[in-house]
Amino acid sequence: MIIDALTQSTCYHCGEDLAGSNYVLDEKKFCCAGCKGVYQVLSESGLCNYYNYNNHPGANRAVIDKRFEYLDEPTIINDLIDYTDDKLTVVTLYIPYIHCSSCIWLLENLNRINPAISYSRTDFLKKQLNVRFNHQEVSLRQVVELLYDIGYEPLINLQDIVKKQTTGQKSNLVKRIAVAGFCFGNVMLLSFPEYLGLSGYEETFRQFFGWLNILFSLPVVFYSGTEYFASAWNNLRNKVLNIDFPLALGIAVLFIRTLAEILTHSGPGFADTLCGLVFFLLVGKFVQQKTYYHISFERDYRSFFPVAVQVIEEEKEKPVPLSELKVGQRMRVRHNEIIPADAILLQGEALIDFSFVTGESVPVHKTLGEVVFAGGRQTGEALELEVIKPVSQSYLTQLWNNEAFTRNEQNRMQTFNERVSKYFSIVLLLIAFGSLLFWLPTNFTKGISAFTAVLIVACPCALALSTPFTMSAVLSIFDRNLFYLKNTAVVEQLARIDTVVLDKTGTITTGENAVAEQQAKFTDTEKQMVYSLCSNSGHPLSRQICRLMGSYNRLSLSSYQEVPGKGLSACVNGHEVKVGSASFMQLKHLTTGKYTEVHVVIDDVYCGSFRFKQSLRAGLSDIFKLRPKYQFYLLSGDQDHEREEMAAYFGPLGFMHFSKSPQQKLDHIKSWQLTGRKVMMIGDGLNDSGALKQSDLGVAITDNVNNFSPGSDAILDGRSLSKLPAFFGFAKDGVKIIHISFGISLTYNLLGLSYAVTGSLSPLIAAILMPLSTATIISFTSIATRVAAKKRQLL
Repeated sequence: MIIDALTQSTCYHCGEDLAGSNYVLDEKKFCCAGCKGVYQVLSESGLCNYYNYNNHPGANRAVIDKRFEYLDEPTIINDLIDYTDDKLTVVTLYIPYIHCSSCIWLLENLNRINPAISYSRTDFLKKQLNVRFNHQEVSLRQVVELLYDIGYEPLINLQDIVKKQTTGQKSNLVKRIAVAGFCFGNVMLLSFPEYLGLSGYEETFRQFFGWLNILFSLPVVFYSGTEYFASAWNNLRNKVLNIDFPLALGIAVLFIRTLAEILTHSGPGFADTLCGLVFFLLVGKFVQQKTYYHISFERDYRSFFPVAVQVIEEEKEKPVPLSELKVGQRMRVRHNEIIPADAILLQGEALIDFSFVTGESVPVHKTLGEVVFAGGRQTGEALELEVIKPVSQSYLTQLWNNEAFTRNEQNRMQTFNERVSKYFSIVLLLIAFGSLLFWLPTNFTKGISAFTAVLIVACPCALALSTPFTMSAVLSIFDRNLFYLKNTAVVEQLARIDTVVLDKTGTITTGENAVAEQQAKFTDTEKQMVYSLCSNSGHPLSRQICRLMGSYNRLSLSSYQEVPGKGLSACVNGHEVKVGSASFMQLKHLTTGKYTEVHVVIDDVYCGSFRFKQSLRAGLSDIFKLRPKYQFYLLSGDQDHEREEMAAYFGPLGFMHFSKSPQQKLDHIKSWQLTGRKVMMIGDGLNDSGALKQSDLGVAITDNVNNFSPGSDAILDGRSLSKLPAFFGFAKDGVKIIHISFGISLTYNLLGLSYAVTGSLSPLIAAILMPLSTATIISFTSIATRVAAKKRQLL
């Protein structure tokens, strides 16, 4: 992009007026040394494509330089960062200056300015930047100073940053509503003489009132309504036609027409309509923003509500919900479990997989007394840790939505709103311009009236709000029934499922009430060694063995290994101990019976076994009432001891698959998908993560254990498995409500358009009817959702 320095009148970087500035570089003028410095940094780094996304994307740099020495203080750094190890640091920063596509492009290319920054991703809606950098080569202070140098100074606050962001955004919207409301009221007051008819004496004031209306319209268009123009323009630059474009076009047409009529003395203009439209639009947006904020806050909290952690109190373990986990409490984290809060390692050999946080899959060793950050998954023996920071629900939600665990696009179903809304703006513009062209040859004024009325009456607000308001209501009902969905799109995925695949142990069976028998006599020393080994695993059978053994002090162990679905091994107090299936022990001489058996080998000597008769979940038979509309399959890593008992539920042998490894489970899911089936996998999250991620809808079932699985789309409390038929029916009801609300919105639009295209519908009346249609949609979705929930006995 080349701008002639002789004719350039605005700053090349930020677009401010130059006002005699002498800052020039590469034949480009800048308003201050700061803007010039930013351009120089970008130019030297080969990042001048930044200016191709927007003519003047940068923030003005004519501000007082701030000092960032406080970011060298270790205690402050520890309060700011999300994660750190001997090499890597991850931090999330709030950057209020993010406002367009060029901002996103530049901030996600920080590694080209400083190679020590390995990763940077923006959240445009929250205006947050997640940065991963090598702190051996660049410090947090240097990262912040780099952001400041390129015009994106982070707002650093150790308080509740998300809450402050939302409050700031909302207050700005309130200001714009206040300006639009003030101007709307005054314009209406000045327009009353036009409504009531002007006498000869009052005619002298007509032009004066017109000029006042123009003055009141200016802040409405260029302050209150500027966001619609910015959104429409940025999307058009990216070749996207969103619903803000017809709104921005309507505002622009009304303003231009008002100017033309008043300046040519041909009419009073449409200042009242213009101000009313923007005012009602912003009020509707305020309601929507407030609702979304409430939904977003609840999702942060509720997404992990069923996940609990084992807290040690008086030498006994007690499950405690994460929301109640407090600083100073000691917790036990077993193999394959997530560490829910920053904590100090007190006992155990920590081998932490931080791939959720850093993307690096190589486990990290931690020593006793070292801080272990939230989000890591323990891959070795059980750990005891002391909590040093409160649980960060929003941070765990961020991990659950980490791009490393995002479902493949081929498994993602397109929502109804995505399929329909992209055509709405095109059809609306065709009707608007068609009406204009139809009336233009015969009646220019009526053509303009029809054009503006169409753009207003067919406002896409009601159309766009039907899905989020319906789905938010549906999510709240699911949450009440202990079914926690990742986002609103999962509801439509649930409604399309036709095949349900269930794991056995921990899913349709539970170890809590299993009948366990000890098939050998163990000495107290052997019992203590078996207890010490099994207490490190979160598998239901391991927990049942611990209960059967009784209470023992845990012995020290090393070389802990757990093979999913097979067994455990470790060196316990100098002895090699193995607990698991016969195949895991390579005990080929043992015959399998009708019970699940777990064998024990100590120092290569067979000591005996435990025999389990699994207890089925209460109400399990209720879910099979979904036949024949839904097909059910059993996919288990256990042996087929209980094949006959399971056949009573799943039917013929072809619907039950035993002794399957995690990879074989994934392959089965994929084979069913290739036949066109929409598959939902329900597993306990311990060894089903691959199958959960491959399925069209992955559900991790939980029973007060910390088995959080990023590969899942939902978390189901085990007590609510019997409600599965109601969940399926309610999801379908939610989709029907969306379709009906779309129908209501389209009916309103068609009726309004039938009058608007004639040019006889007042734009002001259309602007008033618009928020009424939005209120109708919101009321209908809320009431209909509650009625559907009561019908399904979910309320």
